[in-house]
Amino acid sequence: MLWRKLCKGGPQVNYDVVIGLEIHVALLTESKFLCSCSTTFGAPPNTQCCPVCLGLPGALPVVNEKAVEYAVKAGFALNCEVHSFSRFDRKNYFYPDLPKAYQITQDKYPLCTNGYLEYYMGEELCRTAITRLHMEEEAGKLIHSAGSIVNSEYSLVDCNRAGIPLIEIVTAPDLKSPRQARLFLEQLRLVMRWIGVSDGKMEEGSLRCDANISLKPQGSPILGTKVEIKNLNSFRALERALEYEAERQRMVLEGGGKIKQESRTWDERSDRTMPMRSKGDAPDYRYFPEPDLPPLRMDPAWIARLKESLPELPLERLWRLERDFGLSRYEATFLVNYPDFGELFLELASEGCDNTAVVNLLMGDYARLARENGHLEPRRLEELLQIVAEGQITSSQSKTVLEELFRSPLGPREIVQAKGLEVVRDSEQLRQAVREVLKQNPDLVERYKAGEQKLMGFFVGLVMRAAEGKADPKMVNQLLREELAAADGSEIQPV
Repeated sequence: MLWRKLCKGGPQVNYDVVIGLEIHVALLTESKFLCSCSTTFGAPPNTQCCPVCLGLPGALPVVNEKAVEYAVKAGFALNCEVHSFSRFDRKNYFYPDLPKAYQITQDKYPLCTNGYLEYYMGEELCRTAITRLHMEEEAGKLIHSAGSIVNSEYSLVDCNRAGIPLIEIVTAPDLKSPRQARLFLEQLRLVMRWIGVSDGKMEEGSLRCDANISLKPQGSPILGTKVEIKNLNSFRALERALEYEAERQRMVLEGGGKIKQESRTWDERSDRTMPMRSKGDAPDYRYFPEPDLPPLRMDPAWIARLKESLPELPLERLWRLERDFGLSRYEATFLVNYPDFGELFLELASEGCDNTAVVNLLMGDYARLARENGHLEPRRLEELLQIVAEGQITSSQSKTVLEELFRSPLGPREIVQAKGLEVVRDSEQLRQAVREVLKQNPDLVERYKAGEQKLMGFFVGLVMRAAEGKADPKMVNQLLREELAAADGSEIQPV
């Protein structure tokens, strides 16, 4: 691939990459933006549309209040100014998936402006400006005969999606790399899902992204000619398309050529961007106020209540987990990225469970088992953590108990009793096991006495295996040190 070759040592010219994103987020309403048609995904083609969706004569739209509520919440979550007055406009253009030949959107008076989103890029806290957030209706869907518009002989139109409520979020052109663009979009999706306004399912078209990218000489205030990459529907596609396009533009410029202002599409199969249409002349959308909808005027008190209803946002949760619970950035990020695990952590921590023990449990085998079977009741996990802390079972035995909890209605203590998993603390029984292990490994004993102290862990493992994992590890350590010291004739080393 072109960009890979160049990255591996081809000709280099110092250019700054400039990226701006336009993100379309489908709102999680039960009905469409301007009618009562269902928004359920996966229905047979053209079964969820009506005269309003299709723009048939005499059909009048009515704004979905829940969609407005979700848009306002999204605006506040993105630190925007939310305006009590906004207006709907008609954006006129012809495309096969737009049955009305116009789209109801917001042009001059958007719902929200002047926001930003913060996110981490490694250890660096980045902030990307959001110029506007406005509401609009979704177009239909083109189904291409060959799976891609690039080489299809024909396309079919499904109008089920036409009229689904969207918010379009437009960033400033201040993203500096494909990687940063991806991290920004990942955080934005997390925020939208976190506050419950969208499911963010990119594979279903609930979140899509158009990316504008240009190159300019390093440090220059003058932006280069931008190219738009349309309808990127995965984080991987966004990052790879931008990587490819940055290097394609770099090669054109280094060869003395000029970048064409155009729209391109990302072709997964060929792993490159492909031309769609020229944008040399700005399209004339003939915006004008939507005649069938009055301006949107919202009660400031209602807006204030929506702002107050927002939950703790992801970054706020991340910082609280680090500050108040002593978690590492890695641990806190896991609990934020998987909010159900995060809520479970907070509940168990509030019951007095050790924070480290809780997070280790949730990020270990429990994560795999819960994704396959659903979450356990917190009280059962609390009891499991308690008997481990009390020393009734070892950490290795806790894994056996945990797996059984997903299969059995019994509680942890009942499972321990039924399976005979109680920790063995009979000193004579364990001492006999220790002596047997040392007797069977005389060479290793000699190496230990010669200074290879790391062999202690190996001896502990052998004794634990002989005891079928039921032995108290601390007691095994102590007994081993006593027996090795006795064999060496030296003083017992402290545990």
